[in-house]
Amino acid sequence: MRLHQMNAAGQSSSDARSTVVSSSANSTNPFAYHKALAQEHHKKLGGSVFQVARRYFELVWLQLNCQQIPTDSGHPLRHAKTIHERHEGTSDSMGFEEVFRPLSFALDAAALRKGVLSFAQDHPKLAIGGSALLAYTLLCRALRYQRMRRMRSKYSYRTWDDMAQMTNEEAYEIQKELMQREFPFTMNKALQFALFRTYGIPTISKLLVQTKQLSDVRYAPRRYTDTEVLIQDFIGNAPQSERANGAIARMNYLHSLYRNSGKISNDDLLYTLALFALEPKNWVNRYEWRKLSELEICAIGTFWKSIGDAMEISYEALPGSKNGWKNGIQWFEEVEEWSTAYEKQCMVPHPDNKKTADETTAMLLYDAPKSLHPAGFKVVSALMDDRLRKAMMYPEPPAGLITAIDVAFKIRAFLLRHFALPRPSFMRHQKMSDEPNKDGRYHQLEYDVDPWYVEASFSNRWALRSWFKWMVGKPYPGSPGFKAEGYVLEEVGPKSLEGKGMEYFVQTKERLMNQSRGGCPFAITKA
Repeated sequence: MRLHQMNAAGQSSSDARSTVVSSSANSTNPFAYHKALAQEHHKKLGGSVFQVARRYFELVWLQLNCQQIPTDSGHPLRHAKTIHERHEGTSDSMGFEEVFRPLSFALDAAALRKGVLSFAQDHPKLAIGGSALLAYTLLCRALRYQRMRRMRSKYSYRTWDDMAQMTNEEAYEIQKELMQREFPFTMNKALQFALFRTYGIPTISKLLVQTKQLSDVRYAPRRYTDTEVLIQDFIGNAPQSERANGAIARMNYLHSLYRNSGKISNDDLLYTLALFALEPKNWVNRYEWRKLSELEICAIGTFWKSIGDAMEISYEALPGSKNGWKNGIQWFEEVEEWSTAYEKQCMVPHPDNKKTADETTAMLLYDAPKSLHPAGFKVVSALMDDRLRKAMMYPEPPAGLITAIDVAFKIRAFLLRHFALPRPSFMRHQKMSDEPNKDGRYHQLEYDVDPWYVEASFSNRWALRSWFKWMVGKPYPGSPGFKAEGYVLEEVGPKSLEGKGMEYFVQTKERLMNQSRGGCPFAITKA
């Protein structure tokens, strides 16, 4: 009644209004009083139905608070609505639900704010800790997504037509950012798995078994390392650099020995190239804290299309080979569709697949105790899809293991998104040295199996991992026979081919350097 008296005192024509209000006040329905008062405001001041309803709601809310009516129906607003409909004898006579839903949300927020403030007063230490944790979480999330926004701002390609102008140099920069700072663990594992996946094609695994390069424990670690060295050198260095083009030239020479004899088909090369483009996207989208953007997918497609050009791989199997591709995304999508069809046709069970896969998996478990190898094989099997698993002739892993791996990666993604600050430049993940040593050789900065090309520095020789390897009788940095002096690209490959193919290497490298590989590969195609 105090609110009614304050409103009535400010009005000159209060007689008619007092009659309505008095009659309502004497009734047994207090809500009719509030409704009449709200309608009186509407007549006097005008306004929409929403304003009338809002005024009604405010008065009802005051009534509920003053009388402390129990709200066993949950929210006071829902209780008021129930009583109102009971007195009115109709359902939602004033459009209660539609009008008051946003106001109900505001009341919920107000109640939450009131509860938080009350908790903070009762538990100040917990409140301070919770506030700090919330602030840190918001900071982590903001900084992580800021890097993606900054990349979009730097490379202002918004539409498909814009992305057609992306250069190979820009694609290299974007992909390098993803591999060294944004998703270093997942993208590098994806490249390793891409190589592993090629062993599900019998024509590829058969050649590897014949050459014993990845099916014999004596040769597999070096073959694996040499492949990684060449790939990391042309991924981690600018397309127009001598180092990147030298790595491609050496790779082309090693492949030429089998391409010329017909042991490696163009389809097998195109499929391998496709996996190095596709697997990083598949792994990031499945396991990381965010998915790749269109800009990033375009960069990956642009970069690997350019690598295929440098490797002289024919794209005739792709629909866009006749008229060219508009941008890296279109090439990416076409090669994805083609590789899926190729797998359905060619990825079939074969003993050579299993032999190569077993040796590669054994390398992945190189440092693990022998007793854990069976469990390790099950984990590798769980990471495969059904088609690859059947082609490798691996048994079906326990369903619970697949679920456990997915849950573990989801937990990791959640923690990275909300509790891990983005990796700064000085902590970028790097696998090869930037500069050569005094002899012009480069080193691996980390290794997976044997320490090929790892410098025998004090920190490497006396690292905890080196002590462990020494105790179990395995080679460590500085062990003889693993080229601790480093590598030059002309020598990378099987021992029997060290220093061979120099003329091919020089000519191919010079040809690539003259192609201006930093430009847009799709513009070159169209020309």
